[in-house]
Amino acid sequence: MRRWSLEGQVAVVTGGARGVGELLARKLAARGAKIALIGLEPDQLKKVSGALDTDSHYWHADVTDHVAMEQVALEVKDRFGKVDVVVANAGVAQGGPFLDSDPASWRRVIEVNLIGGAVTGRAFLPVLMESRGYFLQIASLAAMTPAPMMTAYCASKSGVEAFAHSLRAEVGYKGVRVGVGYLSWTDTDMVRGADEDEVMRDLRKRLPWPSNKTYPLGPAIDRIVAGIERRSHHVYAQGWLRGMQSIRGYLPPVIGSVGQREMARFEPRFAATRGSRAGLVGAGGEADERERGGGA
Repeated sequence: MRRWSLEGQVAVVTGGARGVGELLARKLAARGAKIALIGLEPDQLKKVSGALDTDSHYWHADVTDHVAMEQVALEVKDRFGKVDVVVANAGVAQGGPFLDSDPASWRRVIEVNLIGGAVTGRAFLPVLMESRGYFLQIASLAAMTPAPMMTAYCASKSGVEAFAHSLRAEVGYKGVRVGVGYLSWTDTDMVRGADEDEVMRDLRKRLPWPSNKTYPLGPAIDRIVAGIERRSHHVYAQGWLRGMQSIRGYLPPVIGSVGQREMARFEPRFAATRGSRAGLVGAGGEADERERGGGA
């Protein structure tokens, strides 16, 4: 498969302050790409941008804000002259039983992950058409395997997967390639934040191998970078995720059956900790809630 050199390419990464976005920016920069970072933590974004050994800049913006993102796209084009790659990576998460969840936080997961990806695409597709570039939407194992305790996250990641597949059919003839990136549990602030909940952590340990492991971030990002270089339709941060595509249609009834048993097993512990899971998880979730004035 053809590889596109990243030397001199301009890559936009949303959610670039930490985790997947930060390391992805570093690895793209190491291959010669110029980097535009977008996120909600200006001090952290400035730090990441300043550490890159390439031409880079950052923008403080909420990916769910159409007006702000359209302005950022104009400014990125003005700053760098073009845009070749856009990675819609910004995301937040919330865990716990649906009926116990905070409605505002649940909704925010959908807004950031799904609507934020679409807003990012709407803002940057015009410049990607000019460069015949590449739009990569970061999804998740959660798009393939709907799971209890993750209703908002699974719904949002299933949504962005469908959005990207639909978008590919719309813009492919205009020269824009569209890909979907899949990650399993990867060592980021988001996953570490989710694991701070003892019940959630123990429930995750009971998932079948290899989905019960937390994977190192570095190799996952290397695979994503390779996917960007190939402008792949599907990018798998862990190799075994490719095999999930062939069996995903069989999983919902299995997950439904096994999930009921596990939820019944953990119900006393859920009851004992009810009310303790309000809000988004991890440092990125905290930043999002600060941006909105403390959240719900």
